[in-house]
This record gives sequence, C-alpha cells and structure tokens, in this order.
Amino acid sequence: MTHKTSLLTRRDYVKCMTAGAAALAAPLIIPSRLLGGETAPGNRIRVGQIGCGRIARSHDIPGVYKAGGADYVAVCDVDSKRAQSTRALVEKFYKDDGKTPPGITVCGNYREIIARKDIDAVVISTPDHWHAELAIAAMLAGKDVYLQKPMTMTHAEGVLLRDMAEKTGRIVQIGSQQRSWKQFREACELVRSGRAGRLTHVEIGLPIDPTAPDQPEQPIPANLDYMQWLGPVADAYYTEQRVHPQKDYDRPGWLRNESFCLGMITGWGAHHFDTAHWGMNLEHSGPSRIEGRAQFPKNKIWNVHGAYNIHLVYPGGIQMRVADTLPNGIRFIGDEGWIFVSRDGQATASDPAAPRGKLKPLDASKPSLLDLKNLSVKFPVSASHHGNWLASIRSRKPPLAPPGIAYYSNTACIVSWIAMKLARPLDWDAKTGRFIGDAEANSMLTRPERAPYGALSLFKK
Repeated sequence: MTHKTSLLTRRDYVKCMTAGAAALAAPLIIPSRLLGGETAPGNRIRVGQIGCGRIARSHDIPGVYKAGGADYVAVCDVDSKRAQSTRALVEKFYKDDGKTPPGITVCGNYREIIARKDIDAVVISTPDHWHAELAIAAMLAGKDVYLQKPMTMTHAEGVLLRDMAEKTGRIVQIGSQQRSWKQFREACELVRSGRAGRLTHVEIGLPIDPTAPDQPEQPIPANLDYMQWLGPVADAYYTEQRVHPQKDYDRPGWLRNESFCLGMITGWGAHHFDTAHWGMNLEHSGPSRIEGRAQFPKNKIWNVHGAYNIHLVYPGGIQMRVADTLPNGIRFIGDEGWIFVSRDGQATASDPAAPRGKLKPLDASKPSLLDLKNLSVKFPVSASHHGNWLASIRSRKPPLAPPGIAYYSNTACIVSWIAMKLARPLDWDAKTGRFIGDAEANSMLTRPERAPYGALSLFKK
C-alpha cells in the first residue's frame, strides 16, 4: 500500500524513509527458535518493557505475563525507583505461580534494550510524547512492538510510524484493547451487519480531566533523569505535578499537560474513535469536515481541554458528535434504531475506581437489534489484546490493531483537538493528510523536537 504525505515536510519524510531503508539492509526475520512450541524455555518470546508507570504495572505487564508464551527479560524507566520496583513486580508474578523468574535486567535508557539481540519484542508504556521515537527505534532494531495508545502525539509522527511499520514488516499492536473486548466486537458486528439500518449518526462520549493551580518548582528527585523524561519537549521546570507521583502510581500529572498529552480527546478518544471507525466500516478513512469548541484552562501545567463539543462529517454523510456531556461510549444511530456500546460494568486499568453499572455494556433502542444470529459480518475473537500480539509475533499475521488502522483513528483525535484549539470549521483531506486551504491548521500537524530527542532525530545520525 502506498500513501501520499505532505508532512513532515516532504523532504524530511523522504530523508526518513531513505535512512530507514539503509538501516534495514539486513533482513528482519523472526528468530527460528520462536517457530517451535512456546512451552520450551528457548522458544518463548523475550520481551523488554519500556516505561514502568501505572499503565505498565496494572495493564501491560500483567497482560503479557498472563497471555503466556513470553518472558520479561528487561525493564527500563528514566525513574530508577520505578524500574527497580517493576523488576520486583515481574519476579513476584513468577514466584506466585511457583516458577523461577528469568534474569531481568534494569536500565534507564531505552537504547540498552533495543540494542540487545536476545530481545525479540518491546512493550512501550510511556507518556505519549515518547511513543513515536521509541516505536520507530524498536522497529529499526528489528523488534516487534506493543505500543500504548494514542499511537503518536502528532499527525506527522503518525505518518512516519505507520509507514515505517509497513516498510519493516514488524508486528506492531496499538493498545486499542476494545478490539479484544466482547461487547465492542459484537457491537461492530451488529452495526456492520445492518441491524440498525443505514448508519446516519454516531455519538461518542468521553470524560474530561480536572485542572488545578500550578505548583512551584521543586528539586529534581535523585532517582529521576528528568531531562530524558522531557525528551523532545522544550525544557520546563520540574514539579511533581507535571510528571508522576514519587510515592505511588496514582494518575500522573503529565496526562493533563499538552506538552505530553492532548487530553481525553486522545486519551479515551483513541479507543472510542477506533471503535467508531470499526463499526462505520471506515477504518481506512477519516472525516472531511471538523468543527469544535472547548474550554482550555489558563494554567501552564494542567492545561488540557475541559468541556467540549465536536462535530465531524464522514464519507456517506455520516454525522458524528463527540462531547463530554454524552454517555461514555459509542452510539451508532441508523434509520432503524440505535446500538450503544460502553465499558461500563467493567473496571479498567486506567480508571479502576470509577463507579460501575450506570450504563449497559451493550444496549439498543429495541432488543431485536442485538440478535447475534445470522450476522453477515463477523470478526476474529480475541480473548486478550496482548495475547493477540504475541500470537501475531509467531504467525507474522497482522494483529487486531496495527498502525495502518490506528493511524486513522489517531488522526481523527488529533484533527479534533486542532479544531477545538482553533474554534473554527476545518476541511480535511484524509487521503493527503492535510487540511484544505488552512496553513495555520496544517502547521499544528507537527511540532518542533528538542535535540537530540524525537522521531526525526533517529534519521539524523
């Protein structure tokens, strides 16, 4: 598949792909030992963990361990206290099951992990602003990748990551785990099979994050390599509010700062836009028009969007509304009724303490719309998103959420954020990946990188 692209700039893009081709002169193939039975110690997939925070400990590491057939052999974090604690956590999983833990090394720089020939794959569970560099560097080093959502912080990074995954042939699974949840799969099967009739509208409800006054500068903890944590982002004074808690693994502050995360429009939006595109049968497309409004706090640290309302127009005239006032989930509305799907009723790693039971995980305007018999569209069943990734590493078949699909849902999130920031209607060309006739909007599709960090930095050496 070929893709048109006008950003990074075109010159930067060509340089990146040319440099990538040089790095791939040696063939990237699956180690022969992985073709045998996964129960033998030598045949198990050897995994390195990059990022040892809340989502890694509560979701990604348990997910990989429980899926079976893989062993963690290295953990990496710029916070040495977190890295050491995560090694102990992984070792406890094995000991609790009466198994001997593998030798697990600890490091503070991701390059130590991707340089290791004995590591087959990496799991990336870092703040969003690091996703692109880490994933591309891992692919260039011949590693398969599980990458937490959102796929990238910027659209330009998304283009580069998508195309590098295609070029390298690495197995890359984006953490859009709703594709492995029963109710989301069934909702999309029902909608794609025409249970709600001709689709006319889609509603997406997402939460918002609270803000708080800026905290003053604090001494940088001795266990934190703060300059590396900032990575490609411009220098800013250290305060725990900006980074992550030092005493526990509560929700980190970086999720509420636009230098590191765009807010819930990408945080939860990456999941719900992905499900919406899946049900709409527009996984390789995007909106043609976007108009949004949002409240943005004046704080410098917790400054991601608050209340918001976005309207998008998709091919076929499908109207989409995304707002914090809608129920948290996706409602597909057709000329014969509606089908709604939600996580409600299930605890999530990102929000385990939220109240449950207010919404049905799968609901409809009338019970007959949820009849699963004789559906014309059926999707593969996955019991585990991490397990699906590990199975794909062995089979070399695409996982459920590859970059070629995640790019479009990630882009829908990002252009929605741009529309909220500019507060005016925008026309988008999903084929070229550019806004039509709006230079200011197009300039927001990429960001400067602070040397020597960032995805582009990988191709300047």
